Amino acid sequence: MIPGKYRSVSGRAANNVNCGLHLVIQTSSLPEKNRVEFRLNRETPPFPGRLLQHDLERNYSSRQVGDHINLASSSMPSFPILQRSSEEKILYSDRLTLQRQKLTVCPIIDGEEHLRLLNFQHNFITRIQNISNLQRLIFLDLYDNQIEEISGLSTLRSLRVLLLGKNRIKKISNLENLKSLDVLDLHGNQITKIENVNHLCDLRVLNLARNLLSHVDNLNGLDSLTELNLRHNQITVVRDVDNLPCLQRLFLSFNNISTFESVCCLADSTSLSDVTFDGNPIAQESWYKHTILQNMMQLRQLDMKRITEEERRMASVVAKKEEEKKRESQKQSLLKEKKRLTINNVARKWDLQQHRVTNITTNQNRKEFDSPQDPCQMDGSAISAFPEETGSLDSGLASALQGLSVTDTHLVEVDGDTLALYGSGALESLDRNWSVQTAGMVTTVSFTFIEFDEIVQVLPKLKIKFPNSLHLKFKETNLVMLQQFNALAQLRRIDQLTIDPQGNPVVNFTLWKYYVLFRLSHFSMQKINGTEVTQNDMVMAERLFGILAHVASSELPQYRLVSILGDARKKQFQYLLDTKAKKPGVVNEENDSKRLAGENTSHATLNYTTRDFYNEKLEEIKEKKKFCKMFIEDLVKEATEINRKNEALQKLWPQMFIELVRDAVMEIRNKNSYMKLCLQQITDQK
Repeated sequence: MIPGKYRSVSGRAANNVNCGLHLVIQTSSLPEKNRVEFRLNRETPPFPGRLLQHDLERNYSSRQVGDHINLASSSMPSFPILQRSSEEKILYSDRLTLQRQKLTVCPIIDGEEHLRLLNFQHNFITRIQNISNLQRLIFLDLYDNQIEEISGLSTLRSLRVLLLGKNRIKKISNLENLKSLDVLDLHGNQITKIENVNHLCDLRVLNLARNLLSHVDNLNGLDSLTELNLRHNQITVVRDVDNLPCLQRLFLSFNNISTFESVCCLADSTSLSDVTFDGNPIAQESWYKHTILQNMMQLRQLDMKRITEEERRMASVVAKKEEEKKRESQKQSLLKEKKRLTINNVARKWDLQQHRVTNITTNQNRKEFDSPQDPCQMDGSAISAFPEETGSLDSGLASALQGLSVTDTHLVEVDGDTLALYGSGALESLDRNWSVQTAGMVTTVSFTFIEFDEIVQVLPKLKIKFPNSLHLKFKETNLVMLQQFNALAQLRRIDQLTIDPQGNPVVNFTLWKYYVLFRLSHFSMQKINGTEVTQNDMVMAERLFGILAHVASSELPQYRLVSILGDARKKQFQYLLDTKAKKPGVVNEENDSKRLAGENTSHATLNYTTRDFYNEKLEEIKEKKKFCKMFIEDLVKEATEINRKNEALQKLWPQMFIELVRDAVMEIRNKNSYMKLCLQQITDQK
């Protein structure tokens, strides 16, 4: 006896499906003894109504073969031919079970066109064939065979249940004529893609568990689908599920789903009431349950467990907190993006300005080389040399500069203890009314994309507004000369100084650090560019620049020295001068006073001048050089002319002397005539 067991939607076991039959392997000349007979149980069970789809993937291992089978072998290949007696056909007219018969092909079934149920479970069938004449067939079970392709079903238009689980099928195909299909079981195959099912508008149950699916889509048209089993695949993304109007149960257990965004379409499904995610990475996340419940309010069961009202309430509370965090995160992201865009705009404007300055310098050099015009006409030439006016700047860059708004060309940011200023417009922020707490908290001030000469103008404000600032950072500030560091001496205190090589050519000088240590020695700086300052560094700085400062202060006139010093230093210096004037006879005290005055003022003589002033001085020096050159050229030219005339005179003088003597002798040869001529000349002059 071979029992056939099926389960209904309610989960109750259906009765065994059996019928008596004779299976005959018949060839053209086989004797009667080669006939194969099967004797099966005669119990007649009712036809199962519905199947619970996720039970279909269970192994039908409980079915046992109880009949004695005698199979006579045949030496010639052929299809088995099934024949049943008239009595058996009457008793089991609509069903036939051939499970566990070691069949490799489907037998030829003659005279059974009225069959509605056909069971080929647990055989070795590799191809579906010889059943095209069973056009009334409703239930076809080919579970646990070796079928590689869905075929031979085109004439079975009445088929409602097709069970092809645990085969070797790689592609869903050839289902075009099965438009009445109600249950399709394809679990345990090798399918990689959902396809060719959009026409199955009456399909209610689809089982694709234990396949090789990586994504879920192409489900449009399955308007009657109520249950979809996708357990034990490799799914990472789910789409189109929200287009299934009747879907109630979705099983996604044991896949590779890791984010809610990959299954967010489920939130738009109004009919879905039961879903499973257990065995996925997403189920291990702390936010898993409350995120699912908050976004899928229609659910009644999650992971086969009923959802309580308390769980919904807790999910709502957690979701609100998460929403607040998300809004704050979005706000921070927007601020970061705005900061990034603003810094990009500032950098673009800075690059355009540097490009413009380069063009000015180039144009001036060309003018000096090509024409003898006066190079000191800075005002007129500078204005006409701007690339926006001369057209020398690329039109795209010019339009980009004009397109920047005022609010996008600078940025002020306080991050912890750091005040970051981007763009020259940010310097105006130092005029704000900063709170005492914020101003006192700032210990680091960073300048980026700002001309150093502009920074110098606000250093007094910086000293007042942020008294605790100890660390200055400069990046893209056009530090090009050592004397620019002199401006930092007016601050109250500096412990650290960071000069970024980008946009600051001064760091290419070998001795720039030693100059900073010497000029700002009264600050006792601790770090420069992140490197600790040692005593040896201080000694080396004094050795390199001490003599230079001493010479500068010794040679400087007194009135210039007093104008350089600050008020306190002026009083100290005046006191030393007065002391020296009162005690002129005490030589040691005078020497000490002079030494003391030199020590206190030598560093201060290395003062700061703006680059514009420096350029003006260069132009003035250039003009003087030109004047001196022209004056010397004129002198040389005049001396050359005099020398040339002198040489010519030396050559002509002997002949001239002879002619002079000859003329004189001839004139005075007649004395009376010569006297009359002289008197006449005197008379004419009067």
